[in-house]
Amino acid sequence: MKNSNTINTKYANIDDLRIAYRKKGNGTPIILANRFRGTLDTWDPLFLDLLSENNTVITFDYTGVGYSEGELPTDIKEVAGQIVKLADYLKIDKFFVLGWSYGGWVAQYVTFINSSRVLKTVIIGSNPIGKNDIPLEPLFLKYALKPINDLEDEIIIFYEPKSEKSRKAAEESRSRINSNIDTSKIPSSKEEFNRYFAVAPSVLEDKENFREKYTILQTPILVISSDHDISYATENWFPLLKNAPTIQHIILPDSGHAMHFQYPELSTKYINIFLKN
Repeated sequence: MKNSNTINTKYANIDDLRIAYRKKGNGTPIILANRFRGTLDTWDPLFLDLLSENNTVITFDYTGVGYSEGELPTDIKEVAGQIVKLADYLKIDKFFVLGWSYGGWVAQYVTFINSSRVLKTVIIGSNPIGKNDIPLEPLFLKYALKPINDLEDEIIIFYEPKSEKSRKAAEESRSRINSNIDTSKIPSSKEEFNRYFAVAPSVLEDKENFREKYTILQTPILVISSDHDISYATENWFPLLKNAPTIQHIILPDSGHAMHFQYPELSTKYINIFLKN
């Protein structure tokens, strides 16, 4: 069986645009929504391989990102709509959704707007919709907005620099990812960055009151966080948890924003148990 970083890229015709996606595995489909600047190539292939042992894993590039045509929407509802349109194209009725970072916001919008189709939701390294008390740390903007990130940048952005265990995991994950990556596809311009950032005001304003609707949401949610995420503080989930009966929250130690790449075996075990039960 092909490793996830060598799976062929396919294209869906959505709104007259070629949307790039990859698919691997068997079982209930799980559609993955990517992070800020993430492309098909930047997922850790070991994480995808382990996730695909029990599910059909579908990764894709948002419009205007990576291998996909068009422009990234500045309305997060439109971004979330791309997941549903991809599911329709692939003739998938009900599915799991997983979102990391920016994609965690996307996954929440998909869940609330399309609750009849989303079976379960996994949110990794992200925050709840609405206003949160702890902002991102300045370190994130200092390093994440560089046109090209080296290993040390990635350790600061995605891992725990003070931990040798985390640093070693960063090197190992980077090696797996870089075995088959087209870095020219990674968004690197100010204009592209601004299209990501444009969704933040509406997410924080939460006109739809999705944050409050967590109290009545029926969809099971698994949130995986780290003990030190410089972009989406783990602690921002705490005020919500007592009033969100379907949320389960797991915190992985000695880690940062890419805790699922640091702990691919452990994180996918948690995810697979959650999706199966």
